[in-house]
Amino acid sequence: MQLHVRHFFLPPILLILSALITEAQSLSKELSVPEGTTVSVVNRYGRIDVEAFAVEAGTTDRKGQINATSDKKLVTPKEISISTKGRHVDIEIKPTDPQKRIDVSLKLPERSLVSLETLDGAVMVTGDLALIDTTTVTGTVAVDIPTNDLKYDLTWTESHPRYVSDIELKKIKEKAAGRFVIQGEIHDPVAAKENAGDDPPAETSDLPAADDPPDVKKKKKKHKVSEGIELRFTSARGIMLLNVPPNEVSSDLRERPLTNAAKAIIRSGDSMLMDAIRRASPKYFGDYLRTLPPFKREPAFSAKPAGPDIPAARVKRALIRVTDGDNRTVSGLEVKDFEVTENSAPREVVSVRTVTSPVDLVLLLDVSGSVENYVNFIRKAARNFVDTVDRNDRISIVIFNDDVKVLSTFTTDKQKLSTSLDTFDAGGGTAYYDALAYTLSDTLRPLKGDRTAIVVLTDGDDNRSFLAFDSLAGTIQESGALIYPLYVPSGLIAASANNDANASVDPLRTKYMGLTSKAEGEGRRLAKVSGGSYYPISQISQIQAAYDDIVQQLRTAYFVTYQGDTIANTGHPTKLKIRVTRDGTTVSITNVTAVD
Repeated sequence: MQLHVRHFFLPPILLILSALITEAQSLSKELSVPEGTTVSVVNRYGRIDVEAFAVEAGTTDRKGQINATSDKKLVTPKEISISTKGRHVDIEIKPTDPQKRIDVSLKLPERSLVSLETLDGAVMVTGDLALIDTTTVTGTVAVDIPTNDLKYDLTWTESHPRYVSDIELKKIKEKAAGRFVIQGEIHDPVAAKENAGDDPPAETSDLPAADDPPDVKKKKKKHKVSEGIELRFTSARGIMLLNVPPNEVSSDLRERPLTNAAKAIIRSGDSMLMDAIRRASPKYFGDYLRTLPPFKREPAFSAKPAGPDIPAARVKRALIRVTDGDNRTVSGLEVKDFEVTENSAPREVVSVRTVTSPVDLVLLLDVSGSVENYVNFIRKAARNFVDTVDRNDRISIVIFNDDVKVLSTFTTDKQKLSTSLDTFDAGGGTAYYDALAYTLSDTLRPLKGDRTAIVVLTDGDDNRSFLAFDSLAGTIQESGALIYPLYVPSGLIAASANNDANASVDPLRTKYMGLTSKAEGEGRRLAKVSGGSYYPISQISQIQAAYDDIVQQLRTAYFVTYQGDTIANTGHPTKLKIRVTRDGTTVSITNVTAVD
């Protein structure tokens, strides 16, 4: 069944010419967009964002808005050319300076039709539109749309398709002149019913009943059910995303066989991570899932209860960490520094003591091609960490490049750990996010509730993972593991390994000495989400200082023992709140146990 977009014979489109300059770099104009209107936007030197908003059925005064912004210069009215003819609004962005970038965002009534064109600018479209027709050269095209009634035609003119989709698409077809297309339709009556809520089916909802009052009859007559969405995307070498947030797209868009890390993540049952891998490699995901026995997926992080389970007991003990505004642990706290409440009722603090129990640590080492010539440096850095931690702490060593490999399971035997570091070679890509997810979902999952941490030694740049960085946040928080990323630029490792005082000064050397801004930003976020600390290494001597600091951070935790409620709060989880009276502090509760 083909999706037909109905056209209506309407009076000429009224464009409200009044413009409002809201900021020095922004210009806004209001548009009148009657039903059946096609809004065409050509913005060759910037991006285009379109958002569709709901309008009441039968509304004739359908207004939209265009907003043009430039981060450096004033946007003038003559740079936005708008013309109307019949059922068409044609908008073209014409910067007065060839180096000037202008970005455009539009808010349009739902069921409008849009035609969008850029060169390398991204196109982002959200909502229920009748037609989304886009043309780019290398720009990313991303949509977030209803999929219960969808027709799609995706074309790449100069490259093999690069796309990520949350819905199953038809197979790729190669056409003449090196073109590749993906075409198909989706008609999901179940989804259509869910989207319609409690409304009756489309064929009866527009028909008023005989006993309906006049105002209800009029409303029912105007009610319309969405007819579906048609996508026409054409790109030379761009990426296309269907209902997948751009920040959750992995660094490698090739459909490729699953790695051992990806398979272990699927077996863990973590819904959020599984869905991310499914989107990245749908064919191989489905093939592997069919080889597994039936199992129950764990719910996504958002569906899991926040905080630990609180037992019903007269005396309880909470394992906590206290951090300051810089996410550094706070030491030297006593009973007088704490306030405890359960379901808003104050509880008496019996004792506070520093935790001395061992920690389970995973040392996660980057052995990808960027450090291929510096294996001895990695081994030495890893051995220094093993020698630094307490003799009672259990350590597991996991290495990663394109995939992961466990060098040693958890042990306190430092000689065994040191020997295991002689068993690997470096080389290959960097699947950093997959390795981190593997460590959380496979290595540490059985230890949930215990004191766990991950220490990472890497340059921070990922180029092979199935997972994107933002896919990990929920799993990190749910695991309770502290993460301590040590980001060492590969150029710094090279400089340390060569250590030639007589080497000639290389003017380009500094280009390879720093971390990428993307890696540095993600390193900081990673530490903040988990409660750990981030260490950007600019001198080799800082690695050992970071190890010493990590050990100190891990040792600064507390057992807070308090008088609790012995009656279980049936049907409602107990809300425990532990507060430190010092300003600027935050308390993280790892687990709570009953005390005999």
